[in-house]
Amino acid sequence: MRRTPALIVGGGPAGASAAIVLARAGAPHLLVERSRDTGDAICGGFLSWRTLESLGRLGIAPEALGPARVLRTRVILGDRVVEAPLPRPAHGVSRHLLDTVMIRHAIAHGAAVERGITVRSLVDTAATLDDGAVLAGDTLFLASGKHDVRGAARPADARGADPVLGLRVRIASAPGLTRLIGDAIELFPFDRGYVGIVLQEDGSANICMAVHRSKMLAAGSPAALLDTLARECPRLGDRLAFRSGDEPIDAIANVPYGWRARQTEGAVFRLGDQAGVIPSLAGEGMGIAIASGIRAGHAYITGGAAAAPRFQRDFAAATARPIRLAGLVRDAAERPWLGAALLPLVGHVPGLIQIIASATRIGHSPLDHAAPQQEN
Repeated sequence: MRRTPALIVGGGPAGASAAIVLARAGAPHLLVERSRDTGDAICGGFLSWRTLESLGRLGIAPEALGPARVLRTRVILGDRVVEAPLPRPAHGVSRHLLDTVMIRHAIAHGAAVERGITVRSLVDTAATLDDGAVLAGDTLFLASGKHDVRGAARPADARGADPVLGLRVRIASAPGLTRLIGDAIELFPFDRGYVGIVLQEDGSANICMAVHRSKMLAAGSPAALLDTLARECPRLGDRLAFRSGDEPIDAIANVPYGWRARQTEGAVFRLGDQAGVIPSLAGEGMGIAIASGIRAGHAYITGGAAAAPRFQRDFAAATARPIRLAGLVRDAAERPWLGAALLPLVGHVPGLIQIIASATRIGHSPLDHAAPQQEN
């Protein structure tokens, strides 16, 4: 059995943030990540101004994440389009680039990282690996994203009676597609789901969708669903027309949007989607992941393993408002009749989109600014 004072399971933005904080403080730890090479995770693609502030505190500048600045939000429902500037500039970036930059930054600060290590199950703070070996930590930082680990899974009832699936397809850069989307993040609501589109660092369009299982079953397949939506919403069809037809459609099932970890067991810090899952149309999933890693890292440095329960309660409180408000907006977006009634109001009330965008961000905390004990 191998031991480490602090075991971080998962090398995405949440786990990498925690590793950066611990490494900068000189706190012994080990981060394990199941993939040997950095892929392009299905979730993410948009970094709010609030998230860029968090990354800045970790020493990562927006310039490291490519040129895709996002200045506006655009909501499209049928023939109606409502557009508004974001409170401050945001960023479109692939998860491949974001995760690569963050892991490299962690390693550069002295983080201990091992890749190609798959955790099959957890018992308290001990992880059983794919080869049967056991890796035990005095403290566990669970940052496995939307993928649950046996022994520490989120409750099944959080998924609801008609669970949500996440889908993602990326369309290669094309001048016509760039003209359509520009510097906006776009939202297309539809019955029992919504599509979000943003350009990324290479000019490709990241098209993410949250759809209830019943809608998917009615369509028959992800590709058939895209074809149906393209017919029902001509403006969305204009974007999807740039598909070659060979693009893979990535999927993840049973996403428990709205769930929060209000408590934890023992010396376990739950991070990212293992701490709270905000509806993706809010564009704050990466913000919550990075903030959770930073705050958990500083809480551990200050209070050790015993700080985990209080961290989890405090983080659940911090994410309550943005997750609940994003849930209300999602409920409206998934009901076209309600969205059609509310969209004119959004268009005629100056600043309402900006207010909603600001209110669905995670707030600041003293732990965001906590200074490391030792800088390597």
